[in-house]
Amino acid sequence: MKIDKAEARKTTIQLLKYGVIGVSNTLITLVTFYLLNTLAGCTYGVANVIGYILGVINSFIWNRNWVFKTHNSVKREAMLFGIGFLLCLTLQGAVSWFLLEGLGWKNMDEISWLPMKNTGQNIVMLIAMVSYTLANYIYNRVVTFREKK
Repeated sequence: MKIDKAEARKTTIQLLKYGVIGVSNTLITLVTFYLLNTLAGCTYGVANVIGYILGVINSFIWNRNWVFKTHNSVKREAMLFGIGFLLCLTLQGAVSWFLLEGLGWKNMDEISWLPMKNTGQNIVMLIAMVSYTLANYIYNRVVTFREKK
């Protein structure tokens, strides 16, 4: 099997750009989660959903216009992007539930070198975001922003 160098370069650049957007989404989501959950006292679920909504809006705009550079129907892509978001958020919720409830990390109050309220919840949030991010990239590359041949 021969690898097309131009396609490999394009994919590498696309992945790097996706990573930059992912970092900005992660920061938006984590900061929102921390502010709402830890400082404002919102529940894990509410803080998580609001953080992801802000991140997904940022993500759609930048992925459509900078990472994948598509010129397909905005309505269609927004709908597919929303479906992918819900699917991946469900995956993220399942991972969160397993770690929080199944493994009991919900009750992890403090780690000596990381003194913060709701330590377990904040750590779980970060871990679950990794599963979300990987699934979301694959979905968007294959479904939402698929290049028409």
